[in-house]
Parts: sequence; C-alpha cells; structure tokens
Amino acid sequence: MKKYKVGYTTGVYDMFHIGHLNLLKRAKEQCDYLIVGVSTDELVQAAKNKKSVIPYEERVAIVEAIKYVDEVVAQEDKNKYGAWEKHQFNAMFVGDDWKGKPIFQEAEAKLKEVGVDVVYFAYTKDISSTILKETHGETVILDKKLKV
Repeated sequence: MKKYKVGYTTGVYDMFHIGHLNLLKRAKEQCDYLIVGVSTDELVQAAKNKKSVIPYEERVAIVEAIKYVDEVVAQEDKNKYGAWEKHQFNAMFVGDDWKGKPIFQEAEAKLKEVGVDVVYFAYTKDISSTILKETHGETVILDKKLKV
C-alpha cells in the first residue's frame, strides 16, 4: 500500500454512519495528513436538490471529532481540481460507487496531470444516508398509521 503525505476526501456526511467511518479510517491509513471536505448546505441543495437532515455546522463538528481527520474544510463546489489548487493533496480518496462517473473521470484525468492519485475504496454495502432517511421516513409513516 502506497503511503501519501496529504490525502483528501469529501462528502455530505449527513446522518453519519459506519460507511463514512470506514472511508475516513481507510483514507487515514494511507496518508499522514487527512483533509476532509464537508459539503455545505448550499451545495447539497444545488447538487442533490434536497436539504440535508443535519445542518452543515453540526456535520462539520461531527467530522472534526473523528480521530482519523486532521482538518475539515468546506466543500462549496464539486471542482476536485480546484480543491487540489487550494489544499495541495497527493491523493484523493473516493468510494467506488463514484468510479466511472463523468465527474470522476474528468477529475482523475486532470489530477493525474499534477501527480495526484485517485484511490477508490469499496463502498460499504447496505448503508447510506439515503437508506437511513428512507427507513426513517417509512418508520414515521408506519407510526402514524398505527396511532390512527
């Protein structure tokens, strides 16, 4: 396993779960210093057309408290090369659910030009913030039906 000086990863980190923790732990195992970009509420709304359950400031506080994280920065857009220009990382860590998607094909090509590796980690199956939100929503609906 190659060891990098500075690593970078991003996410919404809404409804923080074991998949998020797995990615941060694996990323830190491969770098000396891990920078984590947390998507702002505005970016979540613009990119996913939905509001995060946990406000940005609280998501930042959660991610900052993780022992694998050395620095948290705001992710205000999805420009990965722009993030590199600001933070000068040697590797970007990403869940493999993004592999092959246009945004990462472009990012890989541009980052490769400046010597940055894009490292994909296996996605933690059966867990995501979306699944948690859907499950929570179904539970609330079920509770209302039972109380009627």
